[in-house]
Amino acid sequence: MEEEKKPQENTPNEIAPVAEANVGGAPFNPRGGNDRKRNFKGGRRGPGRGRGGEGLPEEFEQKMIDIARVTRVMAGGKRMRFRACVAIGNKKGRVAIGLAKGADVTGAVTKAVNKAKKNFIDIPIVNETIPHEIYQKLGAAKILFKPAKKGRGIIAGGAVRVVLELTGIKNVTSKILGTGNKVNNVKCTIEALRNLKRVEVKKIKEEKIVNNQ
Repeated sequence: MEEEKKPQENTPNEIAPVAEANVGGAPFNPRGGNDRKRNFKGGRRGPGRGRGGEGLPEEFEQKMIDIARVTRVMAGGKRMRFRACVAIGNKKGRVAIGLAKGADVTGAVTKAVNKAKKNFIDIPIVNETIPHEIYQKLGAAKILFKPAKKGRGIIAGGAVRVVLELTGIKNVTSKILGTGNKVNNVKCTIEALRNLKRVEVKKIKEEKIVNNQ
């Protein structure tokens, strides 16, 4: 009986200092490290914190083009996600679009904006319109753009109008000749704007006035 009691009496005495050591060291090393990791991850994943800090500059505007709920059939059933198409621009010749999916609408929009930031294009604007006529085909989408006089305004429909407004072009005539899919038309619009050639504006009237004098 004495041999059995000895281990029982010694066991709590041996465990106690170990427990005290763990509790005493927790605030300094292990917990401090975990708190740092949690704060770091929280800063990245927290709703609104990281996204607000990484937002667009004040001069850029963001507009939603399309939001769709997409379903993917998997072995365990159906997986539902959201697809967002976003356009951003500064109305001074810089514009971009982004397309991304996410578990919720907010996550999809954030991904789309981050993608768009990496794909900005510069558009040549002459007298508040495009420098020349252009016809663009991309997949099933076909779009025609023509320069317009001052005061004419943006003549475009659907998603094409949203992109043109963000570019800063104030007078242009366009026609959608192919599909009515918003995403395809927006991609075709960006491709057409990317293919615009830069033209040097010659001041013919000023030269004539100087020569006459």
